[in-house]
Amino acid sequence: MEYVSRVPRPPLDGLIDDLYYLEGAPPYARLLLPPMPAALLIVNLGAPFRIRGGTDTAMAEYADGCVVTTPTRAFEFGYPPRTRSVGAHVKPWGLAPFLPMPAAELCDRPVTMEQVWGRRAVAELRDRLATADGPHAMLTLLEEELMRRLCETAGLGLVSHTSSVIAATGGAVGIGDLSVAAGVSSTHLAQRFKELIGVTPKRLARTHRFAATVFAIDPAGPIDWGGLAGGAGYFDQAHFGHEFREFTGLTPTRYVEVRRRFMREHPGHAFDGWPLPAD
Repeated sequence: MEYVSRVPRPPLDGLIDDLYYLEGAPPYARLLLPPMPAALLIVNLGAPFRIRGGTDTAMAEYADGCVVTTPTRAFEFGYPPRTRSVGAHVKPWGLAPFLPMPAAELCDRPVTMEQVWGRRAVAELRDRLATADGPHAMLTLLEEELMRRLCETAGLGLVSHTSSVIAATGGAVGIGDLSVAAGVSSTHLAQRFKELIGVTPKRLARTHRFAATVFAIDPAGPIDWGGLAGGAGYFDQAHFGHEFREFTGLTPTRYVEVRRRFMREHPGHAFDGWPLPAD
């Protein structure tokens, strides 16, 4: 697969980790994406893909792309034989200035681009992207569209700063301490988080802790599960296992087996590191 990415210019870099272009044959027809402390925006330029979000039992089709706010559960992507898209990996709070609705309404409920920006606007954007002169020009077009749509959002400074503190501690921070430091009540902080991110500070902290723990796993070598769980601040290995299953639907050992399969079958692939085969 061809994968091109770059960090957007200010002020978008305070909202978005990177813009990317993706084209080619996916490594598997279905991929499981464990929840990350991040959001996702995709403008689809190829055949439709499918997503099963949260606890949904059926996969829904997305022709023009999708928006995924910070999830609380793993979701599943079903890819066509070849895929082509541009998109953005977004900080937890980063979608808020581009959404016409509170992020809480989209939690674990991916929506189409049309539902967010309207059919005509998305059709025009897709046409411009499809005729652009290569990936870098496409990323510039997407960046310009995001800059044009950027609007002021009440509470964004509070949520982005507090979220950054949560990230810096790997989720190991007292939520009460966060509200005291911010000078607001815990109820107000939770409301702002739900509006702009879609989840509470506590849930975001859990996701950060889970993600940091998973990235600390080296699937190529032996794993000290007890030490890993203790180092991440879980009460014990059973607590860690419960969290792992809640976030992914897999046991930790099964997760490693699936990661090893990916590494064995597609060494050095652009997708290796987070998505898992769902086949």
